[in-house]
Amino acid sequence: MSNETNNTPNISKPKALLEVLKVSTKLGLTSFGGPIAHLAYFHNEYIRKRKWMDERSYADLVALCQFLPGPASSQIGIGIGTMRAGLLGGVMAWIGFTMPSVIAMVLFAFLLKGFNIGNSGLIYGLKIVAVAIVAHAVLSMGQKLASDRIKATIALISAAIVLLWQTAFSLVAVIILSGLLGLFMYRKTPLPEHTVAPIKINKIFSVFCIIAFFSLLFILPLLRELISSQSIALFDSFYRSGSLVFGGGHVVLPLLERELVPVGWVSEQDFLTGYGATQAVPGPLFTFSAYLGAIAHGIPGAIAATIGVFLPSFLLVIGVLPFWNILRQNTKIQGALVGINAAVVGLLLAALYNPLWTTAIRSSKDFVLAAALFIMLIFWKLPPWVIVITGALGGILVNLKF
Repeated sequence: MSNETNNTPNISKPKALLEVLKVSTKLGLTSFGGPIAHLAYFHNEYIRKRKWMDERSYADLVALCQFLPGPASSQIGIGIGTMRAGLLGGVMAWIGFTMPSVIAMVLFAFLLKGFNIGNSGLIYGLKIVAVAIVAHAVLSMGQKLASDRIKATIALISAAIVLLWQTAFSLVAVIILSGLLGLFMYRKTPLPEHTVAPIKINKIFSVFCIIAFFSLLFILPLLRELISSQSIALFDSFYRSGSLVFGGGHVVLPLLERELVPVGWVSEQDFLTGYGATQAVPGPLFTFSAYLGAIAHGIPGAIAATIGVFLPSFLLVIGVLPFWNILRQNTKIQGALVGINAAVVGLLLAALYNPLWTTAIRSSKDFVLAAALFIMLIFWKLPPWVIVITGALGGILVNLKF
């Protein structure tokens, strides 16, 4: 498979693979702040320092990954690694960027189980941190993706549907209906100027990846019914969640909650505790899945969950990358994306209320702490690790008996 650009000579050599792994691991250890911040880290390391891609090609890749479901920052890393060193380069980029936080979240899961710290003030503080983080995401994404009355209405209706009709199917229905509404309302919106990225991936293999993506969506539920295996069941749940998430790590929250909590694999308390802890580690927020898998089924569960939730992203990036320049010229596809992005804001709003707010905010003291953390994020613009530490300490204080 040829996958070269003008800035990436001899990319098939082992040296290029090791270089991709080294740089992506550095990013996996230091990239705090969520997917938007990750774009800046990537630009600094991959584009400005190493010049692995030109500015326009990087912008094209970012646009592609914003269009696809799944974690945008992980997809961008996979795309850069693939264009730098072929398919294995994409794998190495994913391993380096993802594994540090996967390991940290699995260790946290075993710590939570081994020492029974689920009811501690520190853990409760992490739940309140999650409230502030998601509220910040609702505000910032709403300003960008639901900025007019039609988009805001789509967001509100989406939130209402998933709150009042709480099934896994409701989330799929919201995404499909919002895409159709966006297609109808915004199909004639003028497209911005675009550049042609020098992407070279075998199109036959890309088509195979797209077929595999959709095939697994149908095959895994059948295997789940035919084979009594918790690992297969977990893999199915996480693969489906990773396939249907538009908008990044925060939006996966309601999908995973509805897949895992009702069936008893993870308690609601452990779910919210892990989500709060995820804010304290670098790398993609989707590594929350490794924690959930470990809570549900130990190391095998962590492996099944991690691969399951990230595999759709890998298949989609490799599958769609060669065709992106054509898709970007289609106003209908862009219109559908507008509707889906507005629905994403609604899904986040629903998740902010349930399960976050209903579980974490029990008193006026909890509300004051959440509001303080929110102000620290919005106006003081403090880094996430400061918010996490402050929230954890605040949770200890709030739970003290005076």
